[in-house]
Amino acid sequence: MEQQAPHWVGRRVQKRVERRGMTPRLAATLIAAFWAVGVVIFGVVEWLVDPDTFDTVWLGMWWGVQTVTTVGYGDVVPGNVTGKILASFLMFGGLSLFAVVTGAITSAFVAQAQQRLGREDPVVNRLDEMGAQLEAVRAELVQLKETRD
Repeated sequence: MEQQAPHWVGRRVQKRVERRGMTPRLAATLIAAFWAVGVVIFGVVEWLVDPDTFDTVWLGMWWGVQTVTTVGYGDVVPGNVTGKILASFLMFGGLSLFAVVTGAITSAFVAQAQQRLGREDPVVNRLDEMGAQLEAVRAELVQLKETRD
């Protein structure tokens, strides 16, 4: 009856999504947690594949934090091809992390604004009014054309 942690966590997240849906906050939290674990894994792997440059696991994880956050101080960089390939994956992951977190934050602000406005968007309302006016003008044009003919 022993359960693996990832399965248990996955089931818990699935139940949460079924109850409340996927919220921007949950998405950002999951992605940040994923990349926090990724930093540790990439740091350890980098230490294993390039022990001359990364003489401690902590230095590998420090490099992972620098890389995933796109800071890249340059104080520690991979010295071999395998390390550079790992770094490439971590860099792309860092970019995706910030893109999704930024989108989640923006989505939360938009949702708050919609609640504050009572779900009515003044721009959409104005577009609806303009659409009705356009339909009225079309109807008048059809009537004028019929009277001319």
